[in-house]
Amino acid sequence: MNTVTASASRPLIQLQGITKIYGAGDAEVRALRGIDMDVNAGEFVAIMGPSGSGKSTAMNILGFLDKPTAGHYFFGGAAVDHLSRDQLALLRRSFLGFVFQGYNLLARTSALDNVELPLIYQGMAGTKRRQLAREALAKVGLAGREDHYPSQLSGGQQQRVAIARAIVTNPDVILADEPTGNLDTARSHEIMDLLTGLNRNDGITILMVTHEPDMAEYADRMVHFLDGRIESDNKNKKVAGDAV
Repeated sequence: MNTVTASASRPLIQLQGITKIYGAGDAEVRALRGIDMDVNAGEFVAIMGPSGSGKSTAMNILGFLDKPTAGHYFFGGAAVDHLSRDQLALLRRSFLGFVFQGYNLLARTSALDNVELPLIYQGMAGTKRRQLAREALAKVGLAGREDHYPSQLSGGQQQRVAIARAIVTNPDVILADEPTGNLDTARSHEIMDLLTGLNRNDGITILMVTHEPDMAEYADRMVHFLDGRIESDNKNKKVAGDAV
């Protein structure tokens, strides 16, 4: 894991009064209406809600991909909502990993080369880069498939490559947007088992958007968005009971 960690008295992530407004006048849309949310290091949080509820906007802000109109975002105790685009990009590369519903792999590039991409952006030397990419693929169960192209891999295997790419930089946080949305039930549970292992064994904080209640059950906590507000924020009793 990287070096940004929350202090004993502060969560890793804090959103305070986060508002996001798009447009103006009659075209104004209030995507977020004063969101308050804390996430502690090592938590696994499922974010749920109907289309237009604000969950995707919140994830974009959490991922340093967008800025709030008002409110404050603290990451590792440091205010980040007023940082420049370049500063946010550096934070994103250093501390976050992303997993998407559509995998977002380069079609004409091998699994190994796909996983190497974030390390190329960091300017890492080729030998070290390839070593870390191989280790990440092995960690997600794809040792021996380094030279396979996405077209030669199943959907579940492609998502494993995407997860390897997300963890190759040793991030503090993984942001997962509908990571099982394109998979059948069996492959979905395999991916969720993999994410749960990264959370519990490696201590990676995970924030996951999902519309599937059975996938949300893997999380420690479920946050429901509705009309730009947090409707509910509850611990997962099933997970808490398993941990006892």
